[in-house]
Amino acid sequence: MFTGIDEVDWASLRHAYGSAEEVPGWLRALASADAAERETALDGLYGAVHHQGKVYDSTLACVPFLFSLAAREAVPERGGIVELLVRIGADSAGGDPRARSAVCANAESFVALAEDPDPGVRRAAADAVVRFLDEPGQVLELLRRRFRAERDERVLLALTDALGLFGRRNQGHADAAADLLTAQSAPPYAPAPRLAALGQLALTAPGRLPADLVPAAVRLLRDRSAQRARVPDPSDPADPDTLVGRLRRLRPSDEEGAHLLRTLHTALGDRTGDRIALLTGQLTSPDPVDRCNAVWMSAGLFREWRADYTGPVTLIGAQVKADQDRLRDAAVSVLAQLYALAAPAADDLYALVAARPELWTHRWERACPTLGGPLKALARTGDPRAVPVLAQLLAGPVAPDGLGFELTHLGRAAVPLAPALRLRLGRIPLASSAAELAPPLLSAVRAVEDTEAVPEVLRLLPGSGGRPVAWDSLVPDVIRTLEALGAAGCARPLLRDLLNTRHAALAAGALWSADGDTTAVLPVLLRELRRAGPAARRLAARRLSRLGSAARPAVPELRRVTRSGRPAGERVTAAYALWCVDGDPGPVLPVFRTAWSENPHTRAPIARCLLAMGSAAAPLRDLVAAELATPRRHTVRGSGCAGQDIPKDEALLKRCREVMAQG
Repeated sequence: MFTGIDEVDWASLRHAYGSAEEVPGWLRALASADAAERETALDGLYGAVHHQGKVYDSTLACVPFLFSLAAREAVPERGGIVELLVRIGADSAGGDPRARSAVCANAESFVALAEDPDPGVRRAAADAVVRFLDEPGQVLELLRRRFRAERDERVLLALTDALGLFGRRNQGHADAAADLLTAQSAPPYAPAPRLAALGQLALTAPGRLPADLVPAAVRLLRDRSAQRARVPDPSDPADPDTLVGRLRRLRPSDEEGAHLLRTLHTALGDRTGDRIALLTGQLTSPDPVDRCNAVWMSAGLFREWRADYTGPVTLIGAQVKADQDRLRDAAVSVLAQLYALAAPAADDLYALVAARPELWTHRWERACPTLGGPLKALARTGDPRAVPVLAQLLAGPVAPDGLGFELTHLGRAAVPLAPALRLRLGRIPLASSAAELAPPLLSAVRAVEDTEAVPEVLRLLPGSGGRPVAWDSLVPDVIRTLEALGAAGCARPLLRDLLNTRHAALAAGALWSADGDTTAVLPVLLRELRRAGPAARRLAARRLSRLGSAARPAVPELRRVTRSGRPAGERVTAAYALWCVDGDPGPVLPVFRTAWSENPHTRAPIARCLLAMGSAAAPLRDLVAAELATPRRHTVRGSGCAGQDIPKDEALLKRCREVMAQG
């Protein structure tokens, strides 16, 4: 197994953390009789030699020894070694080709491993023969032979996934692969292999799917769950505290079931009606594990596609009443991502909040408390029933971090909290901690439009109360809050002092809102538009748009920005300012049309501009109509969904409908 291992100068080779001198010890430990020692060795190889899919010279040096270990039946748990080989070859395929070449050079070894006595080895090798063997005919015949001989259900599932991948990679053999998958999706095969075959058919040959796909899949899921309940899996040994062990603990309790249904959901793509029906079947399953898997899968559907989700959201709301902590926590977590779309579950969330005060906050070890998931999800729906509970937390000795940000979703319903917000804002120590404590509270003050909070806001500026250590980072929030409260005039001396700082555009805009005098403001905004960084230029353009015709001297510079090669967001902001100042849609609308397609994240601000432009925006209503007819969320086309992308997309749709309603 280790012939030649000591002849390799491992100390001169490198891995993710430096010298690879410990690698031969890890390789030898993979053959150890001690399970913890093997796990630690595999952890080291994943974490250093194949760190984040990267290829090092030590990675290449390991490959022959890993193949040698995988071929020895006396070595325990060889399936993990074969998995590592597959990842080395497959993960590196799009980047450094050396690792793939090293694995492909030994690809014939996977043929024998696919028929190994160890089912764990056969399971890992099923994927390997498809990825690394060069003869499609040989691979197809091997898969066909293994389907006839295989009796282990988990290996059958791996073979099914491998067959689907084979069909997608080899169009000349796609029909033959689809024939095998169709056969696998019917009796006498067990529910799990049939579900797997349906998922791969949907990915590979959707025209071969049965007409009753969703009802059939739901029946198979429930049959599988009933079968699993009759024959429970043996208890897994405790996972050691290694990277691999931690990853295992993060997996779903029914990882196999999650994979089967996730494959089917992925294949159905934009068929949201079918996916909602499938989720409904999952969420009404008698098995709480199936329901938990469904809750997590629903998150991907909600984030990516637009549809009426009242039904599944209501069913997810019902899960917060479950006795199983894992299911309840999953439901709360997904609902908190939906913001206003979680409204159909508000009654269930409120019932949980009312019944379980211990869930109002959550504390991570020694950190400050944060708002608990159920209360956060309820507040984000805009439900006023969250207000009394939030009032109790605000009145307590320590308010949860970020509470103020969540209050903004309640809008005017949070007005009764204004006195408590003022009190807490006034107690913030004028020290470095103000930079962390103040922004959420200032955000809430703006949301409730509490003009009585002006003294507490002004306190955060330089003056008799002293200057916070991190005061500079608070300037934007403080100025925006004073503007929102119509009190920018109270800070005129400070605003003038800021006209030569990085906050110049913000200060100039606030001065204009206080005095309406462009004499001092316009030169500053023009300077920022010409010389500042992208964020400051966008802010300067937005401030110029407020000045209207008084900013006419800025027209040439605004036109230059709209014609420049600058980012789409910058051009859009300048174009809207140009419209507000000059009133001519001619040079503005082409900028909007180009940016709309170029950068989907500009669509929300463009829609706001079109709404303000009224009938002048008519030539771009085709873009708006197309957006309303598009089933995929605009945020997905950019950098993916995260954070507040769902409410951002819903806000875009709302504005688009308002634009179309203008006629």
